[in-house]
Amino acid sequence: RKEFVDLYVNYVFNESIQKPFEDFMQGFLRGCPARKWKMFLPGELQLVLQGHTKLDWRLLQKNVMYRGYDKLDRTIRNFWTVFHELPEEKKKMFLVFLSGSDRIPGDGLERFRFFIADPQVENPDEVYPSASTCSLILFLPR
Repeated sequence: RKEFVDLYVNYVFNESIQKPFEDFMQGFLRGCPARKWKMFLPGELQLVLQGHTKLDWRLLQKNVMYRGYDKLDRTIRNFWTVFHELPEEKKKMFLVFLSGSDRIPGDGLERFRFFIADPQVENPDEVYPSASTCSLILFLPR
């Protein structure tokens, strides 16, 4: 029985996925050569590939820069009040809206900077917030 279980476990976790894994590994190593990844410990490599999953939202607020706004403007104060009342999942959805990802790159929130800009439209009540994900700019109408 032990031999059967050992052979079955080996088949399920190794042999049955060998071909798909080899295909994946070949494609992955074509774009990311293994010699470049050997300098990382497993935890560091996971952080580089996945980014940060636990976020300090107050630090995010502290690092934001403003264009056409001051951090004490009523619109900005209201934005952050509402933002901090959101559940964690909605805050991550905001990150997706802003950056295209619900995670912060591996160098951390300390270096993650984005802008909140006034789109300076004639009728701000007729304009929705929008974002430039490449430039990390949230266009927030007054």
